[in-house]
Amino acid sequence: MMNALEIRNLTKKYPGFTLDHINLVLPYGCIMGLIGENGAGKTTTIKLILDAVRRDEGTITILGKDNRDNLKLLKEDIGVVMDEMGISECLNAKQTGNIMKATFKNWDCRVYSELLQKLSVPTEKKFKEFSKGMKMKLSIAIALSHHAKLLILDEAASGLDPVVRDEVLDILSEFTREEDHAILFSSHIVSDLEKLCDYIAFLHKGKLMLCEEKDLLMEKYGMIHCSKEKFSELDYSAILGKKVSPYGIEAMVLRDRVPSDMDISPVDIEQLFVFMVKEEK
Repeated sequence: MMNALEIRNLTKKYPGFTLDHINLVLPYGCIMGLIGENGAGKTTTIKLILDAVRRDEGTITILGKDNRDNLKLLKEDIGVVMDEMGISECLNAKQTGNIMKATFKNWDCRVYSELLQKLSVPTEKKFKEFSKGMKMKLSIAIALSHHAKLLILDEAASGLDPVVRDEVLDILSEFTREEDHAILFSSHIVSDLEKLCDYIAFLHKGKLMLCEEKDLLMEKYGMIHCSKEKFSELDYSAILGKKVSPYGIEAMVLRDRVPSDMDISPVDIEQLFVFMVKEEK
């Protein structure tokens, strides 16, 4: 089966910032978390996927088709949630649904109505009166109501309280149970992605630092806490980053290069990202 999304050597240059030869592959049935600090290039990558800005180099294939040649056809199959929604301030959710019905061939009024109810989105209240979280929930309901195969979510959990965020994550997890569905989810709320994602891609200052299966990352990397003496015995190539304190050293390591008698704790995605970025600096 082909992949839902393939990005090869994607490059975009702006004054003072370059998205630099990005390569990533998102298989069907999977969720990829695109992680990076603000300004790392996450939104630029998403805009390039949607052909909202022109790329300088590289190729982007969505559901087996080049994104530039087939975007009108592809928009039926892509559900998008961006920070800027593009929904008219004077419309309510019911009126927005009527507009979407005329926009998407596969618009499903029943699914939309169920999602509005599930996410507690009022149908008669105007969009301009919505909180940021409420706007995000409406946007998620729209993205999921036209039988899209690929969801692209840019900071879709921001502005949501923890309970609603959990509901949204459950809905997204359910979406990828269909084997021809996939999700690209950018966020700086790393804990959300840790729960949800099959793949993790780290962007930092326009460079893709890694893109791997989450379970493999857990197997590959670990944390150690030890004295300076014990730390000095380690193979230098095993160490990916360290934090020195009066109580000893905390270090991120490659598990297979650490002596078997040393205690290694699991690493979480946030630690992995913070250590890699600090070490890169």
